[in-house]
Amino acid sequence: MFYTLYRIVWRDINLKIAFMDVKSVFGKNLKLYRKAKKLSQEQLSEKVGISAKHLSALERGVTFVSADLLEKLALSVNVPISRFFVTWQDVFGSEDKARYGDGMLDATDKIIDRHLAQAARNIKSDIRQNSS
Repeated sequence: MFYTLYRIVWRDINLKIAFMDVKSVFGKNLKLYRKAKKLSQEQLSEKVGISAKHLSALERGVTFVSADLLEKLALSVNVPISRFFVTWQDVFGSEDKARYGDGMLDATDKIIDRHLAQAARNIKSDIRQNSS
């Protein structure tokens, strides 16, 4: 299943996503979006119902997030969940970023969402075929 998604993303989108430690990537992006919203760790942690110490551990990549908390964090900083897992400096070169700005990030989110939906349909189809 993962291979199907991996193949679709790399073949069709041609993103150069750095395969770093997922906890570190998530933590760095969480901190980036929290600061962009001008929220302190205390403010964001209160908003999502966790301690500031837990949020700090998430941002440092020491611990990882649950699905429920991931959704709350994304809603609190108003970004799609996918943005927490991509190192944007590796996806776009400085020339692309200067030319297109943050509009590229929004376009990429739409492309990723479309391909994830297609991958989910393919997986469901494979499961149906294999269970017959």
